[in-house]
Amino acid sequence: MTRPRPNALPWLGLSMLLIALDQLTKWIVLRTIELHERITVIPGFFDWTLTFNPGAAFSFLSDAAGWQRWFFSALAVGISALLAYWLARTPRRDWRTALPFALVIGGALGNLVDRLVHGQVVDFVLVYWRSYYWPAFNLADSAIVVGAVLIVLFSLVPGKAAADAR
Repeated sequence: MTRPRPNALPWLGLSMLLIALDQLTKWIVLRTIELHERITVIPGFFDWTLTFNPGAAFSFLSDAAGWQRWFFSALAVGISALLAYWLARTPRRDWRTALPFALVIGGALGNLVDRLVHGQVVDFVLVYWRSYYWPAFNLADSAIVVGAVLIVLFSLVPGKAAADAR
């Protein structure tokens, strides 16, 4: 009888940590900053501010009639389930696959909690330079972006295992 190979599901621990940190930071912001109040952290570059986003990245579909809450919730669940399935089929040592998947799962589910609890996502990081502003975001958004960038980067730059297979 062959032993099953260890899979990458333990990386979901990172996802859970990200969800907890994301929710903790949002809880702190909700209790300490008034809506649209700005607290300068680095003058001319970085502020804390409290905003709500009923849409997705860059306020995509934020003006919709409310259906987008459920659409983005279902999308978060579906994508997270698919990535968890892939983690179950990924060797545990394959961190180049597991790390980005865990980041995206943690970010997607962190924002899902907001949609279910608040009906919209809590954003509070504001980056700007002069009159150019990046849309406000949060830790979950950052995890999703970093995870997505790593998925693309690691698919373009082969790792040692992929190079050895050639």
